[in-house]
Amino acid sequence: MNIQIPAASRVASVSFVRDRLREGHEIALLDLREEGPFASAHPLFAVNLPLGRIEERIGGLIPRRDAPIVLYDNGEGRVARALPVLAALGYTDVSVLEGGLDGWREAGGELFIDVNVPSKAFGELVEHVRSTPSIAARDLHERLEQGEDIVILDARRFGEYNTMSIPTARSVPGGELALRVRDIAPSPDTTVVVNCAGRTRSIIGTQSLVNAGIPNPVLALRNGTIGWTLAGLQLDHDATRKAGDPSAHNVAKARETARSLARRTGVREIGRTELDQLEAREGRTLYRLDVRSPEEYVTEHLKGFRSAPGGQLVQATDEWVGVRHGTIVLTDDDGVRARMTGHWLRQLGWQEVYVLHDWAGLPRASGPEPATLVAPLPEVETVGARELAAELDTPHAPVVIDLASSPTFRRGHVPGAVFAIRSDLPAQTWEKNAKIVLTSPDGLGARIAAPELRKQGLHVRVLAGGTLSWRNAGLPLETGLDESRALSRADDVYKRPYEGTDNATAAMQAYLDWEFGLVAQLERDGTHGFSVLEDGP
Repeated sequence: MNIQIPAASRVASVSFVRDRLREGHEIALLDLREEGPFASAHPLFAVNLPLGRIEERIGGLIPRRDAPIVLYDNGEGRVARALPVLAALGYTDVSVLEGGLDGWREAGGELFIDVNVPSKAFGELVEHVRSTPSIAARDLHERLEQGEDIVILDARRFGEYNTMSIPTARSVPGGELALRVRDIAPSPDTTVVVNCAGRTRSIIGTQSLVNAGIPNPVLALRNGTIGWTLAGLQLDHDATRKAGDPSAHNVAKARETARSLARRTGVREIGRTELDQLEAREGRTLYRLDVRSPEEYVTEHLKGFRSAPGGQLVQATDEWVGVRHGTIVLTDDDGVRARMTGHWLRQLGWQEVYVLHDWAGLPRASGPEPATLVAPLPEVETVGARELAAELDTPHAPVVIDLASSPTFRRGHVPGAVFAIRSDLPAQTWEKNAKIVLTSPDGLGARIAAPELRKQGLHVRVLAGGTLSWRNAGLPLETGLDESRALSRADDVYKRPYEGTDNATAAMQAYLDWEFGLVAQLERDGTHGFSVLEDGP
């Protein structure tokens, strides 16, 4: 369905977008397609916000409602459908990219594949500029076999590490490395090897430790678990090794170095008064991010701060920060992780990066991060898990539609539920008097989507508490995704060739070859603003 852009919509030229990126002015360039198509081609600083997820995600990505937003798609008509949604949510400075994705291409704009590309391209640039030391998988394997004094630190999220890891490695997510490495490898003779699945987090993690001035030899595992697999070596699965708590003495050492790096790269330190001033500024978008581990965040955090573990924030900044050149305030409770993260964000071209170093007198909260919604949730009719289970055993059972991501749907859904992408629902043809129950992982997405179907005259209810409530009630889940029964193609999530255990050798090698070419793409693109710290500590 190709819907024409309303004639009254403001149009932004490609040159306007590129100028704002180069000159340091705020701009949010939003790609409204699903992640699969997005990963096939997009501008460097495009942020993926699928049409059907706008209400759920835009409050976190673009908290300022008069921030300049430019929308595009690839001719699917998503922009026209998004414009009234954004207007209803109160966003006032919204333009349409002239010509959409094709317009960007025809104007000579560089197109990138994959996801989180700014960070990956930056990682390649860091290695290019700093000659970040590395080791091949076979060489590391031989040195381990010979019993050399080596520790391997996996810089990914724990879940990724747990799925597959290098033998003997322990999980130390990237933002934790500088804080914890001195206790893990107290002898300066111990070689420290940092790995991820591919390249970026290995490079950034290794360079973090080089920048932090630890006395140990530090090496990145070249090409991570992909390189290990391509070398014909076996990975571990279900590993649970983690770093222990750092000693006060080593935290003090790490803090001193982190403070020096933060100052050298232009990170500014603030307290409560300065934070209040930043929050009161008009015309500037502010992001408040807690870079500690998710577990620490749940235990206690500052109100108004989102959870953004430092290593992942550097790896995937666009998952938290939707406005390029917005203002970022980072915090921790140790004086190391926020400063280390900040020194990388400054090199990534973020002009205003602050570290909130004092929590005194600031309001605190506990529990998971609250939803960042910009509008009240609609009132909907709900059904409980056990009530729905009883209805599904009757001849006139409702149709259960699950709006979870396709990987989440595959892992477990209400038996008989069909997979759907929310933005595809209006195009469906329904039987007269059809009864529908919408669900999503926590029920939030389903609740937001329900009014759309009600407008079509359908009897729509929402599973209270989402599929999680079904699971918590002890009811059985069905796995897999029958595409013959699905209402949408499962292209909502890009299959990363560096995650999971079922990746084809050709796909892994192609991914590495692509990463090697990113520095040249950056040069052709010309909008990045990256500035790598060129000398040592």
